[in-house]
Amino acid sequence: MSETTVMINGIKISVPAGTSILHAAQKAGFKIPTLCYHPDQEIKANCRICVVEVEGQKNLMPSCATAVSEGMVIKTTTARVLEARRTILELMMAHHPQDCLQCVRNGSCELQELAGEYDVRYNRFPQEDAHLPLDYSTPSIVRDPNKCILCGRCIELCTSKQTVNALGLAHRGFDTQVVPSIGQELFESPCVMCGQCIHACPVGAIDGREQISEFLAAASDPNKVIVTQIAPAVRLAVAEAFGSESGQLSMEQLVGALRMIGFDHVLHTNFAADLTIMEEGYELLERISNGGTLPMFTSCCPAWVRFAEVFYPDFLEHLSTCKSPQQMFGALVKTYWAEKMGISPVKIFSVSIMPCTAKKYEAVRPEMGDSGYSDVDMVLTTKEIIRLFQMTGVNPLKLDAAEFDPWMGEYTGSGVLFGASGGVMEAALRTVYEEMTGRSLVKLEFNEVRGMEGLKEAALDWDGTIVRVAVAHTLSNARVLMDQVAAGKSPYQFIEVMACPGGCIGGGGQPLTRTNEQRAKRMEAIYDEDRSRAVRKSHDNREIKILYNDYLHEILGHKSHELLHTKYTIKRKNI
Repeated sequence: MSETTVMINGIKISVPAGTSILHAAQKAGFKIPTLCYHPDQEIKANCRICVVEVEGQKNLMPSCATAVSEGMVIKTTTARVLEARRTILELMMAHHPQDCLQCVRNGSCELQELAGEYDVRYNRFPQEDAHLPLDYSTPSIVRDPNKCILCGRCIELCTSKQTVNALGLAHRGFDTQVVPSIGQELFESPCVMCGQCIHACPVGAIDGREQISEFLAAASDPNKVIVTQIAPAVRLAVAEAFGSESGQLSMEQLVGALRMIGFDHVLHTNFAADLTIMEEGYELLERISNGGTLPMFTSCCPAWVRFAEVFYPDFLEHLSTCKSPQQMFGALVKTYWAEKMGISPVKIFSVSIMPCTAKKYEAVRPEMGDSGYSDVDMVLTTKEIIRLFQMTGVNPLKLDAAEFDPWMGEYTGSGVLFGASGGVMEAALRTVYEEMTGRSLVKLEFNEVRGMEGLKEAALDWDGTIVRVAVAHTLSNARVLMDQVAAGKSPYQFIEVMACPGGCIGGGGQPLTRTNEQRAKRMEAIYDEDRSRAVRKSHDNREIKILYNDYLHEILGHKSHELLHTKYTIKRKNI
């Protein structure tokens, strides 16, 4: 690629032809502020906060949308540039609520950060708040349109990456707003509650719906037994929040920390992930052997399930009938586990700790009460559990390891893999291979389905039987695979879909994750934990064997179908 030489603030620098001024300045060591710009999105040039002077140009130029040209002379630090940026900030803040101390993004707000950097202490423009109502219509996401700065990042994410189109622009000029499509509230739109818009938003206009106060009330109730399950991606982001690398917090340290903040019993979603592999893996084998509907899609991700219900309602028979690990766990904790522990299910308050906002929606679906109770009473996201640790002064990294409670706390490396895109597929293949061939796998890693690539596929030859599989993360990639099914052209037998980039590690309930580079690091930590486990195949989980022997009796049996399986329904709205 040819190089282009430019002058930035008196420094000569060469960059590849076509590089934006923004990236050229970064290479030269100069920070240019941005708001509408996002490294994983298309250029929008909406906010103009990134303007610079270019010699020969009358107007200031948006650096994110202007490519360098040979001999270009650029200035990013002139009084004119700084005054323009300050003016843009003041105009934004004049229409932005001033409740920073109470805002969910206090300390992580990009607008707040820039106001501090540019010393915007007073505003020359009168404050004009819109006083628009907050949108609490979904169990997962809260919208505050008063804080929206019209950067367009949430719209592009929802439209391009997820192809859901739940958000769009309405009205014109100063009345322009980001609004839900179709209805007045988000719950009336096609929103799948994946929460990726939260990560895209630079301010506090969109965030997860918190239940911290409700949890504290439950934890102080002497008549409740608080039982929790932890998803595999949670510990990675908790470690990051306390200043460590993704893989540096052990799951056993997290167990001790959770007991300190009010949880009576700590179990693991990975146990239910191993159980999901048993039920889902054998469901796949049954479909292959008996001419069932293929390809079979995984059903662990509630945002993906919701997407299928809304956009592909005629093809729901392709989804596995298995509940997600969260819901399998919830059904068993108030039946099997309650029986084992001698605790009345009436007293059990089941709390999931998840990296996912859509899990809050999944927990309140009417199908999720096969235990005779609400299978999961509350879902706390990773962000919420981090806030609870911060409120109580508990640092999990400083604690000694503690043991999980019995019967539903043991898990394998396969269960861990559920946290990353491709993990459900890889875990299933480990078990399905050994069942199909009667032989043990020598190499457990299926590298073909690993990594951050949006669509991955593999053709596996198992004693002459070719098994074709595919893995997708983000819903735009899921749409590609579903369109193949709709056209009758899908070459696969088994497909895994995760709605969020990188899978659960990039879930909407994780702390703000701005780039795929950060998600890739979490993915590597997932693989490291899998390698460290003494037992790495779901069918070798000792507690799973006890569960089937003492309670379920057989895979895909009557009790399994009663508690662990469900059916999905056509939905045009969230009703």
